[in-house]
Amino acid sequence: MSARILVVEDEPAIAESVAYALRRDGFSVTVAQTLAEAEARRAEADLVILDLMLPDGSGFEWIGSLRAERRDKPIIVLSSRDGEADRVAALETGADDYVTKPFSPREIVARVRAVLRRSIASVAPEAAPATQAVELDEKTRRARVGDAALELTRVEFDLLACLLKGPDRVHTRVELIDRVWGGGFAITDRTIDSHVKALRRKLAEAGADPGTIETVRGVGYRVGSGSNGGP
Repeated sequence: MSARILVVEDEPAIAESVAYALRRDGFSVTVAQTLAEAEARRAEADLVILDLMLPDGSGFEWIGSLRAERRDKPIIVLSSRDGEADRVAALETGADDYVTKPFSPREIVARVRAVLRRSIASVAPEAAPATQAVELDEKTRRARVGDAALELTRVEFDLLACLLKGPDRVHTRVELIDRVWGGGFAITDRTIDSHVKALRRKLAEAGADPGTIETVRGVGYRVGSGSNGGP
C-alpha cells in the first residue's frame, strides 16, 4: 500500500504541482487549503506537507499542538521564508524537514521518501528497545535509567528531581524556576525549555521513554506515574 500524503497549501498552483509529482511517484495524496481541513484529514495521512502561512492560522502553532499531543506524524514544511531563524523555529517546534519556495517538485518527492525512511526506521522493532524507569538518589545526587548512569548538570538533576516528586502533576514553569533556581534569578521560559530539551535527550539516550517528561502546552511539564524517583 502506498504512503498517504496530506498536502496543506492554500495556493492551488503549488498544491497541484506537489500533488501531481507525488501521485506520479506512486503516493496517495489529499490536498487541504486550511488548517481546519488539515485537522479533519490528518488521521488518514502518513506524512504531512505543510505551508506555514494559511488563511485560518499559523502552521507553527499547528505543529506545536500536534507535538504537544505527542503526535509523531512526519511533517515537511513548505515556506517562502528562507531565514535561518524561521528554519530553526520550525525544526525546534517539531517539523522533520524544511523546504523553501520556489522548489522543484522532484526535490519534494525525494525529501518525502527520505523522511518516510527515517520515520519507519525510528519505529522498527529492532530500533525500539524496551524503555526503563528513571531512578534518582537525592542523597548521593546520582541518577540512572536501568543500569545506565545519567550524567546530569546540577540544574538538570534538580529539575528531574522536582518533576519526579509529583508524578502526573503539572509543574508550572514558575514553580520550576522557584524550586530549582530560587528567588532573585531572571530565568526565562526559554531557559527552562532548553534545560528540559537537554534532559529529555539524555534520558532517551540512556534508554528511558522519550516521553517521560511531557509538555503541557502553555503551562509547564509533568512526568508519568510509571517513573520512579526512589533510590
